[in-house]
Amino acid sequence: MEICTSMTDEALVVLYAKGENKAFDILLNRHKNKLYSYIYYLVQDADLAEDIFQETFMKAIVTIRKGKYNENGKFPAWISRIAHNMIIDHFRQEKNNNVVTGDISDMGLLNSIVFAEKAIEHSIINDQILGDVRKLIDYLPDEQREVVWMRFYQDLSFKEIAEATGVSINTSLGRMRYAIINLRRMAEKSGVVLMD
Repeated sequence: MEICTSMTDEALVVLYAKGENKAFDILLNRHKNKLYSYIYYLVQDADLAEDIFQETFMKAIVTIRKGKYNENGKFPAWISRIAHNMIIDHFRQEKNNNVVTGDISDMGLLNSIVFAEKAIEHSIINDQILGDVRKLIDYLPDEQREVVWMRFYQDLSFKEIAEATGVSINTSLGRMRYAIINLRRMAEKSGVVLMD
């Protein structure tokens, strides 16, 4: 079978599992920029990002070669989940305890209309606000930073974020809510206006 760049991710995975190395080269080229950008943004260190990027694809290679890949139609989410797990391991060592962690059981706060998804998108999605928020995101805990980055800078749905990070949609939404709480608090302290 001839290998071409227009093949689906799944077809390329099958070919690579059968020993066609060029198939994996195509997969790598197709996904490397987005994946590396995602890793680099979260770790903010070129050497560390490169290490995690390489380890991610090495783990993917081993998994596919062993015939253990079973994420039919979801290669980007699968490879992102591998990177996610490695990034989480890194950030667990540097956890910042000075922000809301999401362990607080204040359901009244979470159910408030102020934190509904529409309000979140209205208050964040526009270019000037995204520019200001980008500066504050670095101070969020790793899980919150990741969901904000994936939602607003990679334009992933909460369903896609849940798949990529291996958690439920509700957990992804909860992380976003706490991220917004933290961003608003930090914005107020630094004089950044998040809402009109």
